[in-house]
Amino acid sequence: MRTPLLVVLAGGASSRLWPLEEKSLIKFMGRPLLSLQLERYAQLGIEQAVIVANPENRDVIADLVATLPEIETEVVVQPEPKGMGDALLKIRPYLDAHGNQPIYITQVHDLTDIALHQDMLTAYQTGSASSYLAGYRVVDYFPGGYLEVGEGGRITNIIEKPGAGNEPSDLVAIVAHVHTDAARLLDAIQAEYAKPDASDDHYERAMAALMAEHVFQVVPYSGPWQAVKFPWHVLDVMFALLSQIAEPRVSEDAIIEEGVLIKGNVVIEAGARLFHGATVVGPAYIGQGAIVGNNALVRESMVGERSVVGYCTEVARSYLADGVHTHVCQALDSILDDDVNLSASCTTANLRIDHGPVGSTIKGQRVSTGRDKLGLIAGKGAFIGVNVMTMPGVKIGRKSEIGPTTVVQSDVPDGARVWVEQTIQVREQPKG
Repeated sequence: MRTPLLVVLAGGASSRLWPLEEKSLIKFMGRPLLSLQLERYAQLGIEQAVIVANPENRDVIADLVATLPEIETEVVVQPEPKGMGDALLKIRPYLDAHGNQPIYITQVHDLTDIALHQDMLTAYQTGSASSYLAGYRVVDYFPGGYLEVGEGGRITNIIEKPGAGNEPSDLVAIVAHVHTDAARLLDAIQAEYAKPDASDDHYERAMAALMAEHVFQVVPYSGPWQAVKFPWHVLDVMFALLSQIAEPRVSEDAIIEEGVLIKGNVVIEAGARLFHGATVVGPAYIGQGAIVGNNALVRESMVGERSVVGYCTEVARSYLADGVHTHVCQALDSILDDDVNLSASCTTANLRIDHGPVGSTIKGQRVSTGRDKLGLIAGKGAFIGVNVMTMPGVKIGRKSEIGPTTVVQSDVPDGARVWVEQTIQVREQPKG
């Protein structure tokens, strides 16, 4: 049976990820997420892929996949974020050139166990259904699309956010879908676009229409699932990948001075340098050329290439991208994007006084992060001055500057300057 064409959805808008940027290019363990995902599919025998990108990330993704010889990849562009249906229609020219074929639709920002993809491909290879959809087993109500499943696991409908107590099953739809006839699916999507309905669920409506005549089979899944939707989800993916480190690995080209303590499953890449008194507690990752200074502590964190965990700095349960600089400070449950500077004596508060879930403002709406500990999220090139304190869940925009001794209590937009004005009074001492 023909191996399906992998279709990776990597376009769409990333506005909810602010102040971070392109989710498919966020690095984990020194490699972009897209690269890690494609490598896993290659291990399962996938040979060809089409990546649906957007105009902003198209060139970067094209350059990236050119370095991955395991899968023959073509990049197509979705000019505007008009939903999954529109994104899938963009593969039509590829099918016209290469012929109709089965497709396996996934999203770059959904991280699951590789066993799910193996189960999906096995179901496709051994079954007789028209389509196969992954169903994630849940215990508590999840605000997503639920699968209505009949006898033998046949899917009869997808019900979007039915409300607690009205769930048709315990299976939530996640984007791991095999369709044996790509052209038929695209025709059904196109037919939905011809209707006057203004909603953007054309793909889901097309599948619902096809279910009336063709067999859609559920592939249940109860393993781990992390989706990068909001910025704090980067920490979830980080922890998932750190947990997969099976044993310590220290590069021969790393420089480990005397008096360094390394505990647990820790990966230290080439060119990294750990100074006397440094401690790294696993699971943890130290990238190429990174520095962990004297008496610094890194635990359960990722430290990217060329980043500096300076003297007496504590980095706990945090993600530091490439080129981050810190010195005598604390980064707790935080996410610092490329080239962020966290100056001396800075502290990222990560816990509310009432120990309640930390909130965050997303596109003007206050939402719960679901985390009882969350520190700072800083965009690329942000500069945080000495003695700055950030409140739990605060986001600082790209290339923003925070002046010394400032307490940052709310989000700071891109390119802003924030400082505290102070009045200095000098009085002469009374004589005599």
